[in-house]
Amino acid sequence: MAMATIIDDIKRTYHNSTMLLRLIYINVGVFVLVHLIALVGMLLTGQGDAALRWLELPSDPLTLLHRPWTLLTYMFTHYSLWHILFNMLWLYWLGSVFMDYFMPKQLAGLYVLGGLGGALLYLLAYNCLPHLAGSQAYLLGASAAVIAIVVAVAIQAPDRKMGLLFLGDVSLKWIALVTVIISLIGIDGGNVGGNIAHVGGALVGVWYALAIKRGHDITAPLNNAIDAVVGLLRHRDGAGTDVWSRPVRKRKAAQATGTGKHAEPKSDSKHGEDDEVSEKELDDILGKLKASGYDALSDEEKAKLFKASRKRKV
Repeated sequence: MAMATIIDDIKRTYHNSTMLLRLIYINVGVFVLVHLIALVGMLLTGQGDAALRWLELPSDPLTLLHRPWTLLTYMFTHYSLWHILFNMLWLYWLGSVFMDYFMPKQLAGLYVLGGLGGALLYLLAYNCLPHLAGSQAYLLGASAAVIAIVVAVAIQAPDRKMGLLFLGDVSLKWIALVTVIISLIGIDGGNVGGNIAHVGGALVGVWYALAIKRGHDITAPLNNAIDAVVGLLRHRDGAGTDVWSRPVRKRKAAQATGTGKHAEPKSDSKHGEDDEVSEKELDDILGKLKASGYDALSDEEKAKLFKASRKRKV
């Protein structure tokens, strides 16, 4: 009974959290689970790395064919305490800055795309470069995904400063540049595969930021696919809320309406007070708000935004 209550509390905390915290919770949850399985395996068989092998990304294509899910699971998997601690702190700090300029779904989408970009460059290197070809290696960790976020936000706001221990305030452009340089130098060191993956994540971050400046969001196809899957699951289970986007709406509506600065806009819309504002409509309005500001919204859009924020008790 107590265990069921704990599980329910964990589920509730996860569903009510922001997208940034969800990513951190997933990483921490996988870390704890892997170590628990490793402990049991060590006690029973003397081998504790079996579970890890099924989550790490192998460099060998034949092994990957038998474990295709590792393209995704590797970016949520850590084994060293210092590894996950550093990555999660980095994700929290730079992810929070990222959220000042982009939407939560874009954060999750870029995290996954950055991880996939790191995996692709890692696989290409180990199967195409002469001195790495034939080597058997495994990749794990969120570093490539996190570096994609770091680089993207540095391109978006290069002169924004971040306080660093012993260094004081440092511009994001220098933080990102030093991070990439360290990864490039590290390719010649002990963590060859990891640093190659870091570079792959950085390239995805550059791609994302430059595409956004041209008005194109490369995370949109992935997020649309996730929305479709969540919609099917919600329809099948009869759930009334979209756990992928509900906390997103609350945060973005809060950002849009502020603390009461704007009074409720008048609207000649045909929608009545009880009409629902669809998730797609709210997405479109928030996207326009992000791109052009509050004044660019029509009276009808302002009314819908106000109604949505009030409905969600922000």
